[in-house]
Amino acid sequence: MGATITEKILAAHCGRTQVNPGELINAEIDVIMCHDVTTTPAIDMLTDRGLSRVAHPERVVVIPDHFVPNKDIKSAEMVAKIRRWAKEQGIDKFYELGRHGVCHALLPEQGYVRPGITIVCGDSHTCTHGALGAFSTGIGSTDLAATLATGKLWFKVPETILFRLNGKLGKGVYAKDVILEIIRQIGVDGALYKAMEFTGELIDELSVEARMTICNMAIEAGGKSGIINPDQKTINYVEAHTAEPFKIFKSDSDAEYCRIVEINVTDLEPLVAFPHLPSNGKPVWQVGEIPVDQAYIGSCTNGRIEDLRVAAEILKNRQVAKNTRMIVVPATTNIWKQANQEGLLDIFMAAGAAVSTPTCGACLGGHMGILAAGERCISSTNRNFIGRMGSPQSEVYLASPATVAASAVAGKIADPRNYM
Repeated sequence: MGATITEKILAAHCGRTQVNPGELINAEIDVIMCHDVTTTPAIDMLTDRGLSRVAHPERVVVIPDHFVPNKDIKSAEMVAKIRRWAKEQGIDKFYELGRHGVCHALLPEQGYVRPGITIVCGDSHTCTHGALGAFSTGIGSTDLAATLATGKLWFKVPETILFRLNGKLGKGVYAKDVILEIIRQIGVDGALYKAMEFTGELIDELSVEARMTICNMAIEAGGKSGIINPDQKTINYVEAHTAEPFKIFKSDSDAEYCRIVEINVTDLEPLVAFPHLPSNGKPVWQVGEIPVDQAYIGSCTNGRIEDLRVAAEILKNRQVAKNTRMIVVPATTNIWKQANQEGLLDIFMAAGAAVSTPTCGACLGGHMGILAAGERCISSTNRNFIGRMGSPQSEVYLASPATVAASAVAGKIADPRNYM
């Protein structure tokens, strides 16, 4: 019996030729990413146990992003503490304000994500990086501390669900709609502690950025990771961003899966996930009259240059509705610069949108776009739980950047196909 890409990567990182689902292993970690929220507790745990040195500072990448620019004294002190710690540990991969970005967009952009490696971060959306054929997963602060101290981390080898995605996307339908459809079908616990492997003719056609969007939201179905077998697009992307070597692993044709889900996307329509779960997806034409107070484009899910281009195409020569505010957040400094060079930021501002510096910001209810009680937001982010973007009495609807942009113009949730 063959092995999945996930099993092969984990086996290679624990010194074995084969591992099986359910086994407990101790794997070497190639990249340890730290952001501002979960790293300070990890530092405290290391200090409390007298562990004064990080095992492999060269593997650590520090990207403050959740409250950047610092929103208050508490967040400023938090980042200052991490800044001092990184300097003491000799960690030179620290992305300071001005070259910063949302961590899951910045990490691949800066060349730290390569096929066949292992990546962990104290953030649930670390599964994004499986789009490049890596095993990448989110962990808690305790596991983060353990990984910093040893360079290794234990895992239970996950079973794998194979999602075979065929067909072609229609007008106004994007990768975000695809992952919302998958979550709608299997539920928010449908892939609990499973590796979600995506394949099929749709995946072959999608850009690397679109693949990142799909893998990013594996956690919203309970997945341990999302992953895609590398192809030439993957190799081209990686080689454009780093000269570091990498080894490609791919699933065998006779690999064993705990489940296979077949989805044809040809008839898929733009989707909107209603509060308060990402699984509450409905075709946009079924939504009805739902006014929105805020439209938000950004985050580690949909703040990349392709997303901004799609939104700008809809917003060009149009205006954001009178009673709706719009916020656009490019995911990294380089994306911001590229969007500026392409004239996208001028389009957004001419339409009446506010353009932010890169930050996680309002996605997690941090700052720069918090919702008041009774307000509704349509957002290109990944999570719409109660209180996610502000007041527990607010509502968040998830959609693609195209649907968000169309809704900003309409002042209510709208079908992007009517604006294209």
